[in-house]
Amino acid sequence: MVDAPVLRIAFFGTPEFAVPTLHALLRSRHPVVAVVSQPDRPKGRGRHVASTPVKAVAAGAHIPVLQPERLKDAPFREAFSALQPDLGVVAAYGKILPEWLIGIPRLGMINVHASLLPRYRGAAPIQRALMAGERETGVTIMRIVKELDAGPMFARVAREVAPDATGADVNRDLATAGAPLLVAVVDAIAEGRAHEEPQDETLASYAAKITPEDSEIRWNRPAWEIHNQVRALGSADSAWTRIDGARVLILRTAVEDAQQAGVPGEIVEARRDSLRVATPRGVLRILELKPADRRAMSARDFLAGHPLPPGTRLT
Repeated sequence: MVDAPVLRIAFFGTPEFAVPTLHALLRSRHPVVAVVSQPDRPKGRGRHVASTPVKAVAAGAHIPVLQPERLKDAPFREAFSALQPDLGVVAAYGKILPEWLIGIPRLGMINVHASLLPRYRGAAPIQRALMAGERETGVTIMRIVKELDAGPMFARVAREVAPDATGADVNRDLATAGAPLLVAVVDAIAEGRAHEEPQDETLASYAAKITPEDSEIRWNRPAWEIHNQVRALGSADSAWTRIDGARVLILRTAVEDAQQAGVPGEIVEARRDSLRVATPRGVLRILELKPADRRAMSARDFLAGHPLPPGTRLT
């Protein structure tokens, strides 16, 4: 479409979740005039400073990158205002945007949010949805307003959540699903045919940021709740317990004998590749774990070097 209207886009994003959306915009007819990403941080065991995933893509496409430590800093405010963007697009940037910033793009700012709004507004929608055992989630493209994730919605797409899907699995799926949806909304805004639907405030819920307290396994909960905690947190915030007093990360689990009750945290079997732990409702099988200062390993490898008699309690 030769005469299709074109919008100058300012893109805000930081982690891998935002990369498919940035790639989709770069393939669209709308020029990305700048990318705003979080400052580079030390990563890995060597603590080497690494570019954010979004910055790496922008650099490869020769797009200017702004990485303010604070959005209120005058140099950033001046630089962003000078861009004169038509529309701001946000995908997991990682900071709450101030009103002055939201007001700079001529057509406002829109966001790729990883939940079916109005449910799971906030910082950790994927993790909180998995921890709650949700069987469906999705992506919403919404307008950014002053109140967190409360703006009207342009489009939504739903995705089924498999019982054993991890936070990483869902993150990848929603990032992939959100990218073309976002471009379709940008096209609709450019052409003046976008429809905005207000959120139903009576259905709103909040997905609070993951804290260290969310990672500790409490064995007085049903096996399926602990399993959901483990798969939601994955390797980034890893659920953990203590085995013989030592802290161990639990990376992958399965629920067995869902109705069986036992002494919470007591090992009922620990041989070969079977490490099974009782809960008040159900038995949790630990499939993969990571002791402190060691690599991730299977239950079989762990038990080969750390035999555990039945009756041992995890705390």
